[in-house]
Amino acid sequence: MIDLNNPPSWPYYPKNVKYHLDYPPISLGEKLDKTANEFPDTDATIFFGARIKYQKLKELTDNLAANLQNLGIKKGDRVALILPNSPQAVIAFYGALKAGAVVVWNNPMYTERELHHQLTDSGSKIVITLDLILPRVLNIKAKTSLEKIVVTRLSEFMPPLLKLLYPVKVKKEKRWIEIPKESFILGFQELLKSPPQPLAKITINPEEDLAVLQYTGGTTGISKGVMLTHRNLIANAMQVNAWDPVRSSQDIILAVMPFFHVYGLSVALNLAVLTGATLLIMPRFNVDEMLKTIVKYRPTLFPGAPTIYVAIINHPRIKDYDITSIRLCISGSAPLPVEVKKKFEEITGGRIVEGYGLTESSPVTHCNPVHSLEKPGSVGLPLSDTLCMVVEPDTLNPVAIGEVGEVAVKGPQVMKGYWNRPEETALVLKEGWLLTGDLGRMDEDGYLYIVDRKKDLIISGGYNIYPREVEEVLYEHPKVKEAVVIGVPDEYRGEVVKAFIVLKENETATSEEIIKHCQEKLAKYKVPKYVEFRTELPKTTVGKVLRRALREEAKK
Repeated sequence: MIDLNNPPSWPYYPKNVKYHLDYPPISLGEKLDKTANEFPDTDATIFFGARIKYQKLKELTDNLAANLQNLGIKKGDRVALILPNSPQAVIAFYGALKAGAVVVWNNPMYTERELHHQLTDSGSKIVITLDLILPRVLNIKAKTSLEKIVVTRLSEFMPPLLKLLYPVKVKKEKRWIEIPKESFILGFQELLKSPPQPLAKITINPEEDLAVLQYTGGTTGISKGVMLTHRNLIANAMQVNAWDPVRSSQDIILAVMPFFHVYGLSVALNLAVLTGATLLIMPRFNVDEMLKTIVKYRPTLFPGAPTIYVAIINHPRIKDYDITSIRLCISGSAPLPVEVKKKFEEITGGRIVEGYGLTESSPVTHCNPVHSLEKPGSVGLPLSDTLCMVVEPDTLNPVAIGEVGEVAVKGPQVMKGYWNRPEETALVLKEGWLLTGDLGRMDEDGYLYIVDRKKDLIISGGYNIYPREVEEVLYEHPKVKEAVVIGVPDEYRGEVVKAFIVLKENETATSEEIIKHCQEKLAKYKVPKYVEFRTELPKTTVGKVLRRALREEAKK
């Protein structure tokens, strides 16, 4: 039996990783200041070629913080951000934290209904947003607690030439937004100027004071604010860094994962600020733009989602791009197919290791070792100071090694709870353990294998079918680019497997061909009964396939 109180005794726990870390009792804003003092002339950000040094980033965040305080922001007030990856997002995040605020991240692609829920549930007083999103915010402002709207244009931190060309492009595409002259609408650049009064010192208790409300579907599908403290987020950045230390100013982190997603926040933005690395910022994922960016700026670290790596390995001209600067990728947000991992490593010569986490744990709890035994198909071992058990669903009774149960984790990165939802908090936090809602199994070496979400489990004729196992087989088919399976109703078996397939470019296949491939590798009850070919799959902004959308379609 694994000794849960002494994870380093596991035989393959990385020898270069300290299991117990010392977490400094400071806020995220203070950490930025320390990094700026240590690496003042290092590039903090690169955005379409425009660069901001760490010392300049400190000055900009100080100015924004002081001006937010002058607008009435006090410790604990919520400031909402609706921004794509950009220097503005970096400045707004750390500036709001320095002002003492709690940051509420929002997806720029959200509808008015979705934004309204998060802004009202959080009680946000100020929102910092992009001009293109402003009409949505104005339409719902009267029904929220918003007092001020701060607006920026994406071009504001671009190089001079692009700054001139950007308005022309946007106007040509008929996307130009005229910003109304209202007393409650402020320009972002105005808040970056020297403030009339200096920044007031805010005392932060890192273990108790919130840094972020990160909204998630949680256990019931109702969007809930996950309360993450300064300690949670600093600890998780330190845990990730301990796994394979960033080489400060020598490393460039490709930031294509959205900062408004907790994975991009921790493994790109906060990791860079923690270590003094450079953020190579991309506001959106476009495979052609990304490959050109990699060739030009030579990033070394590339946190991403499997769909991004799939797009790269299937690019028709991938051999024309030298992307061998990439030494390490940590894959998160969705399962990483083994075949995708193999092909990506062949192309880059670097390593790609699968990790695991969830919003409620800031998010990373596990990762495959970078320099010791890796077990493809698993999500690896717990990070520093992180405990893991596989338990009977909804209890803390451990199951036997190799048995499937619910994954429970404990560590300094685990959330404080759900915002204003004590009943929901009590359902998932028990005696300090976070019940993740994910089904998994642990082997005798301590490696965790995520089988699937409890709600994604397919039960066919009394047999449990875990979608990931079927999807791994589908990815082994040479013509398959992307694959996902769900359970659909069946009068006889209750549920049967349906597969949705996106084929590689210029490939054709039949349902019979796909089913025959699965029959050779899976038990009969696991083989898809139906196969549907698609040109694309419905996904979230971070590339996670929306099984829920496919299930809803299947009901119609």
